[in-house]
This record gives sequence, C-alpha cells and structure tokens, in this order.
Amino acid sequence: MHMADALLSPLVGGAFWAVSGSLIRYSAKKITEENDPLKTPLMGVLGAFVFAAQMINFSIPGTGSSGHLGGGLLLAVLLGPHRAFITLASILIIQALFFADGGLLALGCNIFNLAFLPAFIAYPFIFRLISGTSLSAKRVAAGSMTAAAAGVLMGSLSVVLQTVLSEVTELPFSSFLFFMLPIHFAIGIIEGVMTWAILSFVLKTEPDLLTGQPTYSKPRLILAVFTAAALIAGGGISLLASSHPDGLEWSMAKVKGKKEILGSRSMMHDLLASLQDHTAFLPDYSFKSTGKNVEKPSTVNFGSTVSGVIGTLSILLAAGSAGMMLGRKRPQPKRF
Repeated sequence: MHMADALLSPLVGGAFWAVSGSLIRYSAKKITEENDPLKTPLMGVLGAFVFAAQMINFSIPGTGSSGHLGGGLLLAVLLGPHRAFITLASILIIQALFFADGGLLALGCNIFNLAFLPAFIAYPFIFRLISGTSLSAKRVAAGSMTAAAAGVLMGSLSVVLQTVLSEVTELPFSSFLFFMLPIHFAIGIIEGVMTWAILSFVLKTEPDLLTGQPTYSKPRLILAVFTAAALIAGGGISLLASSHPDGLEWSMAKVKGKKEILGSRSMMHDLLASLQDHTAFLPDYSFKSTGKNVEKPSTVNFGSTVSGVIGTLSILLAAGSAGMMLGRKRPQPKRF
C-alpha cells in the first residue's frame, strides 16, 4: 500500500512530510527517555525482518490482487510504539530512496499510513486493550487479528482521503473507497494471522518482550532467529512473491480500468522523480535496465535476491544505528 507521487498534490504531500517529521522527532525524544539496551539491536534485526517480509507479496484468493506484511503492529508489540515508528520510518525511507518503492513526495503519507496508524493507534487502543497483560495465547491471537485488520483498514482509508484531498486524479471517493476497504480488510486478516504466528513464537521463547519488561533470558536466540529469517526471506523466498497487483493498484484498476493513474504533474513531481531516479539503484527491486535487448530473459529475478540482501543489511545498519544513537542520549536535567 505504498502510495505513488502521482496520487498526491505537493500541498498534501508536503503537509504529511511535516506531520511525519514531527512524529519522528517526538518518537526520538521518547526513546532517549527509555532504558532498555536490548531494544537497540532489536530495532535493526526486526526492521530487517519486516523489510524482507514486505518483499513477499501473497495472493488474495479469488481477487487477482496481492498484499504483504506491513509490520507496524508487530514492531509496536515487540519494540513499543516509538521504536516501532522510527524503525518502520527507516524502512520506508530506504525503500523509497534505494528501490523506488513509494514516491518521495508520498513518503510522509506512507510513513503516516504504515507506521503511525498501527504503532500509535491500532497497538495501544486495540491490541493492548484486547491482549491485556496476562500473555494469554488466545487474547494475543484475538488482539493480533483485530488490531492488524483495523490498522490496515485505517491505512487504506487514509490513502483514499489523501488522494481525494489532493484532487490530482479522477478517482471518485465513493467507488475508490468501495474497492479499497474490502480488499485491505482481507489483507489485514492475513497480516493478523502472520503477526499472531510470529508473536506465538516469541511468547514461547521470550515472553518478556511482549510485556515490555527488560529482563530477557534468551536475547541471542531471538536476534539470531530473526536475522536468519530476514536473510532467508529477502534473499530467497522473495523470489516466490505473487506478481498480482497490490491492493492499491488493484483498487485503482477496478475504478478506472488501469492500475496506473496519471494525475496532473507539477515541477515538484518532476524534481522528486528525477532525484529518485538517481538514488534508486535497484528500482522495483530489480537491476536497472541497460536498454539492450536480451534474447532469452531469465524468468528468475536475481535483482530481487540482491535487493533483498542489500535492503536487509541496510535496514539492519540504519535502524540499529538509530537505536544506538538515541539510546546513548539522556534527557538533560531540568534547571530550576
């Protein structure tokens, strides 16, 4: 559900850049007030895992559409909302800059939709309300399913509102919403199942991660498992990802008959598109086209494997470094 620049006006895109930037600053400030040293490497490892998992699109049966794990709720449960938000923002920034996944003008919207809504709304007001502090497997399952579906639905509604407010496309509100909500509800249910499965493993291995208590007994095991899973998913399993359009592209195609909607362009659109063209060395998780004809193109996208490994390591470094720098800072004592 990564938005493209073509759906947004500079005004709406710029406004959400400001909102997301403020949220990053707020989250960074809150992290400096925490004292949980294990969360620093976890930010890098779990961020790398979510990046790799996002590369694996799964088909939605009977629709011709696909979806992928958003990861916002999962990160919020394991890291807390502030670290989850910074981690997912790091993922979205790297995806936009290195892989042209989501536009640069749309980056603020994507951070708001995919990071803020699950981490700051779905997690505290739905997951925590349902799961409580008892660590009951049934309550964790119910919380995961409900909060994941709600987070994805809120994100899809936000995409519709941001698109309609921009007034650069001819996507009508009612019909766009009619297709967006059902398909993303289905995606949300699958994300809920995946989140529940991962949390079930954590619940058996390191239950303190779900309570937020920094008294971990098997930190090395958790770090090793998620690091290995990230490299395997990004470097290998991503080759098996569904080729069907994602829920946003599918909805646009249902409304207008094509998955790519060309809106009115401005100088800002062209400037950011040119910048992204220079920074994205593996656009769409593939090697850049050289313009030469290839007689027998390979059916295997090796660029996806390279992208998965490079992206996984980049997120591991970026999110881990962010956690390390913020963790070292301490709030200054108040002066009276």
